[in-house]
Amino acid sequence: MERPPREYKTIFISDVHLGTLNSKAKEAIHFLKNTRTQRLILNGDIIDGWQLNRGGVWTKEHTKFIRHILKKIEKRKLEVIYLRGNHDDILSRFLPMKFGTLSIVDDFIHETPQGRYLVLHGDIFDTITKNFVFLAHLGDWGYKLLMSLNRWYNKYRAWRGKEYYSLSKAIKAKVKAAVNFVSSFEEKLAKLARAKRCNGVICGHIHTPADKKIGDFRYLNSGDWVESLSAIVEHFDGTMELVYFHDFIIDYPIRKDALDEEADEDGLDLKRIGILAEEIIHRV
Repeated sequence: MERPPREYKTIFISDVHLGTLNSKAKEAIHFLKNTRTQRLILNGDIIDGWQLNRGGVWTKEHTKFIRHILKKIEKRKLEVIYLRGNHDDILSRFLPMKFGTLSIVDDFIHETPQGRYLVLHGDIFDTITKNFVFLAHLGDWGYKLLMSLNRWYNKYRAWRGKEYYSLSKAIKAKVKAAVNFVSSFEEKLAKLARAKRCNGVICGHIHTPADKKIGDFRYLNSGDWVESLSAIVEHFDGTMELVYFHDFIIDYPIRKDALDEEADEDGLDLKRIGILAEEIIHRV
């Protein structure tokens, strides 16, 4: 017997990056199909315009994700708020926009019984993204390359009977500049939110899910649907929770045959890729 969908007052997801090979659109659809909410917040970088401009990959699952959202808007009159990210920054020219129950905005204030939250993607405090566009695109290319290597490396790990391992998270954790960037990012967002008389912020952008206190301030990051597969949910009493897909599928399992294995992109040897990835980890 199937479980009834989980019910929330609000769901926040970000960084699905439709249009890239790394997007976990199938998992995101499964999560949304097995939840019910009064308001869905799509907090930026849902569609990766940068990659699509460079000849990205748009799959049938990416179309299904968009169609699923539109069906919820049409049939259930679901309120959807789409916040501009940096990878879908083309929307900036037209904001704000409203089509029925769909709103597309830069940021907004989310009111709860527990307090006010400033909701925005977060790239406003990424100096490289805002002021050095070329470097931002170069970094995006490097991240794409790293994620491609990550896919091969984890195929190698699966071949050896090991669990999934995130190269990007390992590198972020070991590079001091990356750690300092995340800390500065959180503090700047907290300062902006306080200036807007909010006692919390909900963002995305840096692909690092979080639920933490900065003094008496609540910092929430919804993570991404590339690696962490995470979301922020608001319960009906106003409490916020960070949830992960790997915990969600324990109660709502997904059929193994429903998640097609990613096709090999070339004939590279898995063992060689695995050894290369191990070297990168140890040298960082």
